[in-house]
Amino acid sequence: MRDSVRLPIPDARNTPSRPLSVWLGGRIGIDAYGSLAERLAWEVSEPDGRGPTLLLYEPEPAITIGRLGSRTDVDLTDDELRSRRLELRFVGRGGGAVPHGPGQVGVSLFAALDDLGFTRHDVGGYVERFEAALEGVVRTLRCSAARDSRTHGIFGRSGLLAAVGIAVRRGVVWHGGFLNVQPDLDLFRRVRSVPVADAAGMRRMGSIEADVRRKVRLQDARSAVVQQFVDAFAFSRSHVQSGVPAPFPHGASGHGRPERTSRVG
Repeated sequence: MRDSVRLPIPDARNTPSRPLSVWLGGRIGIDAYGSLAERLAWEVSEPDGRGPTLLLYEPEPAITIGRLGSRTDVDLTDDELRSRRLELRFVGRGGGAVPHGPGQVGVSLFAALDDLGFTRHDVGGYVERFEAALEGVVRTLRCSAARDSRTHGIFGRSGLLAAVGIAVRRGVVWHGGFLNVQPDLDLFRRVRSVPVADAAGMRRMGSIEADVRRKVRLQDARSAVVQQFVDAFAFSRSHVQSGVPAPFPHGASGHGRPERTSRVG
């Protein structure tokens, strides 16, 4: 296991230059999220475009597979997927196969690295802070948390509590992670979400409720996410609103030729 380290607060030269905009998006389907994520990534990449944007949402039931995963990580036949009405998508993020559904909180941060106080090449520093924020969320909910040096994510006694899969394009980070608060683990146990064999002694997902054996409210988890991300990235200002961001008037439209994207996690 990777030792949990309390990250130092960045000095004034390395703190975010713009406030954090937080959106509580409610339930979002896989295709709607994909379109929204692509637009937000373009908008934050534009000069004078959208500032750092944190989107919290509850994914509709589906399974997504990142760069490090494969179809063999999903122990469901095509007929079973159809009977459960589960879409399966290969997506442009890091990480492996991740099941989604009610009780899970999607955590996506869209930002230019220099807006977060990093150089555009310091992706490792960004990922470290992102994971530290998720670990802080789990601990805030009075659940034990640990990281593994061989892979990304936050582990608990029942399995992977938070999967991490980040994309990087033109100095912009997007996508993020998935925090399992209170999902039905029947589906989640049938997907191998940890790309590294035997990392943390397990490859499948667990949940915070399964670890603490008591009810955990989604609103408490969302509140903890906001606070921990503000603290981890040392935002001096933040504002929270409901819904999803409208198209930014001076940002990119999201249309144009696709670019090569790097994946982390």
